[in-house]
Amino acid sequence: MRHLRLDHRPRVSPAPAAITESVLSKSPKEMQQERAEASFKRKEVQAREATKAMADYQAATAATREKTARLRAQRLAKEAADRVLADEEAAKPKAAKAKGTKPKAAKKRH
Repeated sequence: MRHLRLDHRPRVSPAPAAITESVLSKSPKEMQQERAEASFKRKEVQAREATKAMADYQAATAATREKTARLRAQRLAKEAADRVLADEEAAKPKAAKAKGTKPKAAKKRH
């Protein structure tokens, strides 16, 4: 897939002379030292980010455990209260039929 640029101008790369000059002005030992320092800095940043990510992960996990425990306690309390209500309903005597109501008429058989 081709990506079109909005300004439609040709891409201009840095001047080759500037690149060549910066590369040639450094000795191989200096270049190796710069690569090593860059690698070290990159690894330091990754280590800091990994430590922060692990702390965030552990905090989220602890929060999830606490929330789950709280919701479980609420559910168990509700179930216990529902059982008590059901037991009370079962223990109540059934209400007698109200006075003054007509008994149902028996069906006639043909």
